Amino acid sequence: MLSNVVIDKILDAALSTGGDFAEIFVEDKTNSNIMLLGGKIEKTMSGRDYGIGIRVFKEVFSVYAYTNSVNEENLVHTALKAAAAIQDAKKVDRQELRNVTIENKIIPVCIMPDTINKHRKVEIMKRAYAAAYDYDEMITQVSVNYLDYIQKIIIANSEGLLVEDVRVRTRLSIQSIASGANEMQTGFFGPGASKGFEFLENLDVEGYGQETSRIAKTMMNATYAPSGRMPVIIDNGFGGVIFHEACGHGLEATSVAKGNSVFADKKGQLVASKWVSAVDDGTIESGWGSSNIDDEGSPTTRNVLIENGVLKNFMVDKLNGRRMNMSPTGSSRRQSYKYAPTSRMTNTFILDGPLSVEEIISDTENGLYAKYMGGGSVNPATGEFNFAVMEGYRIRNGKIAEPLRGATLIGTGMEVLKKIDKVGNNLALGQGMCGSESGSIPANVGQPMIRVSEMIVGGREGE
Repeated sequence: MLSNVVIDKILDAALSTGGDFAEIFVEDKTNSNIMLLGGKIEKTMSGRDYGIGIRVFKEVFSVYAYTNSVNEENLVHTALKAAAAIQDAKKVDRQELRNVTIENKIIPVCIMPDTINKHRKVEIMKRAYAAAYDYDEMITQVSVNYLDYIQKIIIANSEGLLVEDVRVRTRLSIQSIASGANEMQTGFFGPGASKGFEFLENLDVEGYGQETSRIAKTMMNATYAPSGRMPVIIDNGFGGVIFHEACGHGLEATSVAKGNSVFADKKGQLVASKWVSAVDDGTIESGWGSSNIDDEGSPTTRNVLIENGVLKNFMVDKLNGRRMNMSPTGSSRRQSYKYAPTSRMTNTFILDGPLSVEEIISDTENGLYAKYMGGGSVNPATGEFNFAVMEGYRIRNGKIAEPLRGATLIGTGMEVLKKIDKVGNNLALGQGMCGSESGSIPANVGQPMIRVSEMIVGGREGE
């Protein structure tokens, strides 16, 4: 995409006014997006996005510029514009570029998605649609979305790093709507992976389609959830979205370095119950949030964040690592070349515990069982959250009883972590898109089943 000669010129220009670090991020991305609504193709888009981001550091000050030009003169000019924002008499010596070869163990791809005809992709989407729509007469609408992309990158910096990588991701999202007299309920699943088209070929699309409709139908027939404080059991997979949002963002150096996190000064302290251990692991083979290297060129890692309740580490990028006097952890990510990278989650989850699902439920006399979580809102600085339960049930006498709808979980990340008193052994991951200051990126959330001894449940008074 860029020759070493051009890269050298850009880095020299970026350091010309006294910056102490310069970096180039080159991206060439092709993508395909298809939407099926009512059994027919509603929208199809495909395209290519190419661009180059140039970043310059001076101590803890950073300047970022980007362009989609491939002209050498324009690229050097862009680097000079970034350098102009950093003025210093001292100029550092730039190291010679050295090629780093990556062995692609984390994202093995069998079938590149751009080799597959669109009609073949639509055939699989229609199978998911039919399974969801035909599930029950209460299902009035089903939408199916398909996404794939191939992202080729080059990262070079003034420390001599020169590395290339290819990321491939594929995802299928299904939403079902059940309708009654005056209301609607939805079910949703969005499985995805860092794989090629083989991911779809091996996916139980009928099973996922039927499950989305089962959720929607079940919630149409559910009674409204009660409100108040009670034990809450949150199931595995996407249930981990609460940890991701209410706690995970507070463990990113983006927040910690600025003191905008409740965890900022708590490394080495007990921040959760002893049953809780959590990691961010960008090295999981084919994980939705995995990659061989991060967007600064550092190898991804398995980063233990919390161990037996004790805060062990943060997710650290290069710039905030300078501010915190910490080494990067392979956690720097960005949506595209249009964003400067910063510390972000990859595949973040609570680890397995010792208990079975049956043990956790039978030992809970009364409470709420959140089988599937929906969306919510979080204040990253305080960890305060409000999350909807997509599918919930009452727990009565140690058994799962009638379905409940309209439940919300309210609390703070720190409070929830400390009140987790049971952890199951059925760890699973769920896929989502995470938005933050470096854009929207694919991220896995996850956990085994957990029980929070007491949470505020929002519902209907008197139910």
